[in-house]
Amino acid sequence: MSAAPLAPARTAITRTAYWTRLLPLLAALACATRLPSFVRPLWNPDEGYLAVEARLLAQGGQLYDTVVDRKPPLLPWLYEAAFALCGSGSLTPLRILAVLAQLLTAVTLASLARRHWGDRAGRTAGVLYLLVSVGLNPEDAQAAGFEVFILPWTAAAVWCADRGRWGAAGAAVAAAFLTKQTGGAVLLPVLWLLHRRGAVRASLPRLTAAFAAPVLGAALLTDPAGFLFWTVTGSAAYAGLSGSARHILGRALANTALLAAASAGLLSPLARALRDGRARVAEGWLWMWLASSAVAVAAGCHFFGHYYLQLLPPLALLATAALHARPGRPRRHLTAVLTSGCACALFVGWGLLAPRPELAHAERLAAAVAHRTAPGDRVLVWGIHPETYWLAGRTPATRYLTAGLLTNYSGGRDGSRVGEAYAVPGAWPVFRRELATHAPALIVDDSRGKPYAPARLPTLRALLASGYTEAARVDGAVLYARAPGPPGAAP
Repeated sequence: MSAAPLAPARTAITRTAYWTRLLPLLAALACATRLPSFVRPLWNPDEGYLAVEARLLAQGGQLYDTVVDRKPPLLPWLYEAAFALCGSGSLTPLRILAVLAQLLTAVTLASLARRHWGDRAGRTAGVLYLLVSVGLNPEDAQAAGFEVFILPWTAAAVWCADRGRWGAAGAAVAAAFLTKQTGGAVLLPVLWLLHRRGAVRASLPRLTAAFAAPVLGAALLTDPAGFLFWTVTGSAAYAGLSGSARHILGRALANTALLAAASAGLLSPLARALRDGRARVAEGWLWMWLASSAVAVAAGCHFFGHYYLQLLPPLALLATAALHARPGRPRRHLTAVLTSGCACALFVGWGLLAPRPELAHAERLAAAVAHRTAPGDRVLVWGIHPETYWLAGRTPATRYLTAGLLTNYSGGRDGSRVGEAYAVPGAWPVFRRELATHAPALIVDDSRGKPYAPARLPTLRALLASGYTEAARVDGAVLYARAPGPPGAAP
């Protein structure tokens, strides 16, 4: 008679012991796989853009007004909070948060796998995810960028939906969307689970309200019209299909090949799952998650490497499901983990040892800018590397931190769709007004032969001709100093 009351306690002890053993392993693995992220001051222009945004917001800037970006506000706010607590001179706090984000994602996937396929599957899912999480160019995999911070929210959304917690699932989808628009793609597997459980009529209103409330709150905290424009309606040209098809296809194939190499240990079990019709039906929510993530990767036809990170959680779970669907075959499980571990070691080594020539260029350029200007001066860096502002410690002369917003230049765009006519609607009048109000002490032409060079832009060419003279050159970038004139005169 005394055995029955002790059963729940034993279950709780077993659950605690499981996570007590697994969490340290996943934490150590998360730290090891992201070790390269700490060896560079920054990894890509996205980090530079966020760092400059955070500094401007700390100085009183208003998001989607005097500080603009095509992304939702959650990550700029996170950068701003980290800078407020730890200072704005280093991204190390964000690197630590990225490690925590990857750890949370792995733990959530482990919990999902354990619920469906058992304790061993939980360990497999968490370990496999972390091993493949760095399987891209280090500037994509190691940066503290948007996709890394999407992943815990997307995994949490599926975890909550799998347990029928529709309000929490809707809030997690909203958080993913507010980190980056493509994070909202996880809504599809959530709706799939809602439909499969027959809870559409009873729970869809709760899911919808939980999603809508944070999104509306973010819009009200910023500027509703600006939020809608910059995150949805104003990005049509960026998300369009125009551009160099060969360049786009080459990037898509290269990043797909990198991810395939990193996921070599997952490919065999995934192939078996594809051949097994029963597995495809049984794990429909997983296949829907993978399909929605693939759509998010392909949206806009840019195929940047960091976009591919959204594929990794469903891939890791599908491979885990295939490995544990038929028990008694530990050799396949061990092969998958060892193969993934070897691939992971190669990618971590790449991150630790590979040179970053664009970062070296930005650092030299920032040193030149800092040398030729005073701390209170405003400068204009005409290029696609906003990190120059952050490295130099100088305030931008305009809210448009890259030439891309004013010319539609981005990866895969050729010269035929780059120019003033393809800018974000209304950007050039604002740009001219800002430069008239705050004439930059220094203009840096960092186009280096790209299609957005000043020679192809009448407004910028006229500005340089009327009020600036060439002062120096750094690695192909041209520095223009303001020509002497009456005090307070604008060029």
